[in-house]
Amino acid sequence: MSELLLPVTERLLTPGGLGLDDLPGLLGELAGPGIDAADLYFQDQVTESWVLEDGIVKEGGFHLEQGVGVRALSGEKTGFAYSNAITADALRQAAEAARSIARGGRQGRVEVLSKAAFAPLYGRDNPLDGLGRAEKVELLKRIDVATRALDPRITQVTVSLGGVWEHILVAGLDGGMAADIRPLVRFNVSVIVEQNGRRERGGQGGGGRTGYDYFLSEDRAMGYAREALRQALVNLEAVAAQPAPCR
Repeated sequence: MSELLLPVTERLLTPGGLGLDDLPGLLGELAGPGIDAADLYFQDQVTESWVLEDGIVKEGGFHLEQGVGVRALSGEKTGFAYSNAITADALRQAAEAARSIARGGRQGRVEVLSKAAFAPLYGRDNPLDGLGRAEKVELLKRIDVATRALDPRITQVTVSLGGVWEHILVAGLDGGMAADIRPLVRFNVSVIVEQNGRRERGGQGGGGRTGYDYFLSEDRAMGYAREALRQALVNLEAVAAQPAPCR
């Protein structure tokens, strides 16, 4: 857990002048009269997407989102507040907003924060940095060309690539605290085939909490392309079901 806590803290809290030592005090702002339970949920997410259609990059996007969610519970009532800014002042305002919605229970108190222990399930490297921009576009173009070569009936190919890098930190009044770094990548291939004036589509893709090199190993990217083609050809050869005879 300590391996993740430091980089997550530096990513989420340090830029706003905060540290782990500030969290008990901020949670204390939530633990006023009437609050049964509360927590802080910090998140930072970087995403990118690339779409190649007919050999041309048709879409490309890069987004950065971050913020903190504040939740307070009082009996059956729950108050939520959110702030894009992760600073002490923004957190106090969000805490007051959430607490004002949910107050009405017992007097709350803050437990000593303790780190949850668990074994990381995936790497913490940024998958978006695994390939340069030119390499990502070249990968899409290579799969596009190779896919078209699979069958002359293919008239259109769309290939897309996307990735997410996410940092999360959660701290609660009960003393629980956990951090995680979560990569996520996705690759999709869609084809349209045409024969005798009939057009059909097939698509396949996959991904996981890993890096872009996942699609370069074991011929995975082309495996998606072949499966997309198989689906399209099945649809192309399908015939309509005959209606049941009337009795």
